[in-house]
Amino acid sequence: MSQSTDGKYVVASDVGGTCTDTVIFAAGEPIRLGKALSTPPNFADGVLNSVRSAADSMGLSLAELFAETRLFVHGSTVVDNTLLTRDGSVSGLITTEGFEDTLLMTRGAYGRWGGLTEDGIKHPVATDRAAPLVPGERIRGVPERVDYKGEALRPLDVGATEAAVRYLIEEQGVEAIAVCLLWSFFNPSHEQKVREIVNRISPETYVTLSSEIAPVPGEYERTSTTVINAYAGRITRDYLTSLQALLKGESYGGPILVMQGYGGLLPAEDAASRAIGMLECGPAAGVIGSRFLGQLMGDEDIIAADMGGTTFKVGVIQGGEFSHAREPMVDRFHYVAPKIEVVSIGSGGGSIISIDPRTNVPRVGPQSAGARPGPVCYGQGGTDPTLTDVMTLIGYMDPDRFLGGTVTLDMDGARQVFDEKVATPLGLGVEEAAFGIYRVAAAQITDLIHEITVEQGLDPRDFVLHSFGGSCPLLCGSFGAELNVKRIVVPYAASVNCAFGLVSADIVHEYTHTATRPVPSPAAEINALFAPMVEQAVAQLKAEGFEPDRQALEWAVDLRYGRQVHEVTTPVRGTTPFDDASLARLTDDFEALYERRYGKGSAYREAGMEMTMFRLTARGVMDRPEMEKMALGTTDSSAALMGTRRVFVDARDGMAEASIYDFEKLNPGNEIAGPAVIHTPITTIVLQDTQQGRMDEYRNVVIEFG
Repeated sequence: MSQSTDGKYVVASDVGGTCTDTVIFAAGEPIRLGKALSTPPNFADGVLNSVRSAADSMGLSLAELFAETRLFVHGSTVVDNTLLTRDGSVSGLITTEGFEDTLLMTRGAYGRWGGLTEDGIKHPVATDRAAPLVPGERIRGVPERVDYKGEALRPLDVGATEAAVRYLIEEQGVEAIAVCLLWSFFNPSHEQKVREIVNRISPETYVTLSSEIAPVPGEYERTSTTVINAYAGRITRDYLTSLQALLKGESYGGPILVMQGYGGLLPAEDAASRAIGMLECGPAAGVIGSRFLGQLMGDEDIIAADMGGTTFKVGVIQGGEFSHAREPMVDRFHYVAPKIEVVSIGSGGGSIISIDPRTNVPRVGPQSAGARPGPVCYGQGGTDPTLTDVMTLIGYMDPDRFLGGTVTLDMDGARQVFDEKVATPLGLGVEEAAFGIYRVAAAQITDLIHEITVEQGLDPRDFVLHSFGGSCPLLCGSFGAELNVKRIVVPYAASVNCAFGLVSADIVHEYTHTATRPVPSPAAEINALFAPMVEQAVAQLKAEGFEPDRQALEWAVDLRYGRQVHEVTTPVRGTTPFDDASLARLTDDFEALYERRYGKGSAYREAGMEMTMFRLTARGVMDRPEMEKMALGTTDSSAALMGTRRVFVDARDGMAEASIYDFEKLNPGNEIAGPAVIHTPITTIVLQDTQQGRMDEYRNVVIEFG
């Protein structure tokens, strides 16, 4: 499904918890941006509103835009929201008889505190396992057994399986069934037979097989992954179907590609059956967008920070590459689908500010006001103070310019609620309390970034900070200075950077083969394991319209030391297939990655090594947006100066006069001295005292430290 030649526009839309963002590009034309509030529970409506806002800036109707659109790319929080709100399908689980408790036991004692905050972990006696997505009464074991070699030791009992399926559907009322049998990733025939039985008894029931969604070892993680996919799968399928229908009603008949958490795109038809892949796809797109921008600017080491309405998320790009999560988790549930490493906290523009009744200490998040009713200042019925309300109280937000002037902020309402629920209980004035909350939020962000840099042996001083999302540019001047990063880049598409990342991504298919091979092993034997995956990948990409020069195959192998259970995924450098020299280089690379993860001197070749999984990533290379490089002009920014306003200046511990600028009137080369506020149609950028800002040739705002 490569991009066709019909139409000139590529439209990318990313649904967040508060806002839905859009990027439109065409060869030889400037990138167009759009933004609108998300519309839960019917998020597809917010997608059209966001695209419409971009189309309006082009002087086009939706129908006119889509008639000239060749590709629509999409990212959505629909799966994340389904899990976090526990609003998925009533689901059941069929597993091997005798292993019905696997899901309920989780991973031993770790399941009691996995996914909890640090405060929760401090009180382990008070912890408990998360309530499962499938309770015990909706789990049924069936007689069958496949061994670790894939040999069927006991055939599937068809009669018992039919009885289990009827019990789940007729007595428990399940709408989706997860099927996870032992060693099915070596021999999926029994799982496939279970699906045939379900389809015969109840064709409308959604079915997920572990051999298709998580064909890897790890009994609990594989079961959990399959259950998550079943729980969210039907809702995801219905959402994508609804979106396709809405777009078709607006004259769009081209392909829809959907972002995946591992950083690639899938056709909507494939994504509809792999809901698990859409988890945290927006943050993944943001990291992809940062890497693309970094390549343009000559930066390979980047801290990619994204703060929207609900959460703050951060990923690290080192040497132009990002890492994948070792043990992905959503809420408190593990899963094994590949995912770009992005960590987050519940601190965003819509995060609710509350006072801990035990300690009288203020907290930012994790609860969020979302898009509806949203922050108090939105004037849509919000009754709880949020971080966005704080930004209005400390002078950063212009009440008449929010979202390009489409929403007028209610300053008085925000002040009244904040005073009542935060300032007065703290015994502080409104502004003094607001200063403190701002610093709490900045400190939370700094601590999180330290976790994925300093605590992993990385020095933030070696990195450029990319600040994107609707809220991050408001705080980046403070926490960027605390981290002492090289400089801060606020991208031109800052508030819609995740949508920008969508048009920077490729079609990506992931293939795996589980087998254990000692190190060393003959190169021919390892190549034989990869050969069927390569054949399947090339055929898949060809069917999607990618010629050989637009195909890229990336190999990787999971290795571990003898008597260990944790593997390190090691990319294969150089040419493939393997020869003896490239296999030797692979083991050297594994040891280097191992020491990077676990500390210098932790590698121990004498223990022996083994390969446990063989991975192939097949990439269909998409067209990239053409970023127009503009000529740098004068440093004088006075033409964009709108006046001055009193705002909070962190270093001065209070309010001070700051210059206010209109982003739309800034030109490449213009320089701005802090303290200053730059209003754009989609976000607000704050320069703290002594910081120097300049607009570069791509219209990014680059902030240096004085």
